[in-house]
Amino acid sequence: MTDTLPSPDDSAIDARADYHPRLTNDDLAPLKNQNWSSYNIFAFWMSDVHSVGGYVTAGSLFALGLTSWQVLVALVVGIVIVNVFANLVAKPSQLTGVPYPVICRASFGVLGANIPAIIRGVIAVAWYGIQTYLASHAFVVLGLKLWPSLAPYADVDQHGFLGLSALGWAGFLAMWVLQALVFWRGMDSIRKFIDFCGPAVYVVMLVLAVYLIGKAGWSNVSLTLGSVDHTGWSALPVVLGAIALVVSYFSGPMLNFGDFSRYGRTYSAVERGNFLGLPVNFLFFSILTVVTASATLPVYGRLITDPVETVAEMDSVFAVALGLLTFIVATIGINIVANFVSPAFDFSHVAPQKISWRMGGMIAAIASVLITPWNLYNNPEVIHYTLETLGAFIGPLFGVLIADYYLVRRQHVDVDDLFTMSENGRYWYRRGYHPAAVAATVSGALFAVIPVVLQGNPFGVHVWGMTGAAQYSWFIGVGVAAVAYLALTTRERSVVAGA
Repeated sequence: MTDTLPSPDDSAIDARADYHPRLTNDDLAPLKNQNWSSYNIFAFWMSDVHSVGGYVTAGSLFALGLTSWQVLVALVVGIVIVNVFANLVAKPSQLTGVPYPVICRASFGVLGANIPAIIRGVIAVAWYGIQTYLASHAFVVLGLKLWPSLAPYADVDQHGFLGLSALGWAGFLAMWVLQALVFWRGMDSIRKFIDFCGPAVYVVMLVLAVYLIGKAGWSNVSLTLGSVDHTGWSALPVVLGAIALVVSYFSGPMLNFGDFSRYGRTYSAVERGNFLGLPVNFLFFSILTVVTASATLPVYGRLITDPVETVAEMDSVFAVALGLLTFIVATIGINIVANFVSPAFDFSHVAPQKISWRMGGMIAAIASVLITPWNLYNNPEVIHYTLETLGAFIGPLFGVLIADYYLVRRQHVDVDDLFTMSENGRYWYRRGYHPAAVAATVSGALFAVIPVVLQGNPFGVHVWGMTGAAQYSWFIGVGVAAVAYLALTTRERSVVAGA
């Protein structure tokens, strides 16, 4: 790959004199160089898909009582939906060259766009913490494999704080520091990680799958692993719920995909990259995930859905160390791309002259420790609850953005007006906030989060069946917010249509 990942520092147009300083800096201004090829976009998605979090999420679908082939169907259908929506989000940012929070000014107003920016930034903080925690578990496993005497320090009851063991804290902070160092070195260092991460995880997973199948024998690998074997029409609602969870998992990077599609040479290049990186790449990844998880049952006598734990069961210390270190390095690249770059733009957007791109990223990193992410992703029930909650707040933002760009603006955005505080600007509403967008977002979030709250507290209280409305929180949020926004902007649509 010859293209380098463009840095906001050297790819943006110098802030024009008539761009209001409260709305711009070199990171947020329209790009002067858009040089990502289809491969760049493909590499982005490959890195984003091949994470410990993606593997664990896919494995958690077995807890719904699905067979392996049903899990595979849910994963593939879910990612096709993600591909369609990612293309929709990509277009406005690719054509204008601005990141996600800036394009939101067209719908939320030049100041109101801070609402989606902050919400997306906070959600990125949660994901950053979750991915860091999942990968840090590899440090713990590796430490115990090399020095078994550390076992007491891996016990949260003996040596623990805020729900995490002393060894867990050491692993989490080690991952935190490594990621911060890579991010601080700049976008070219991040690009080099991306080039390595996706293929590296594929190599490890292929070796792991071959090893397990060879040890178990293909005839002993059953693809019927659900605790309840849903067959016929009874499986349909469960599979639909699993599809919704897959979409919710990718809803974060999908929403702010404009942060990356803005670098695309053409919209067609972005579409090709999305197709290769999502349906094509994810199909192969899903097959590997399902087969590997299925093979753990005959080999180890139990279903293991965490790749870190699967690698740890191997006999060779060298193989364990190599596999775990690969997952660690891969997750560093994945996490920085998906959960460091985006909040860097989001938080910088709030105060462009005070918060730089780097500072925005570090704000996200520090906040990720405070949310104790190990409590958000420590078993399948909690994983689903977390995805549903995050989806409830991401969905409405997506609904407003898509409804505004495609149905209200008719795919036309005045870039200069995105950076003006003039009351004559197209996107200056009451005090800089568009009431319709705010109301639609609140409505969508309320309708989406209520089923999630009503299903109960997964941290100890019984949770209602996962076939309920809660698992569709993202879709509910999108639909309600889009319909509400269109209803509240009837007059604006008439003006645009008559222009």
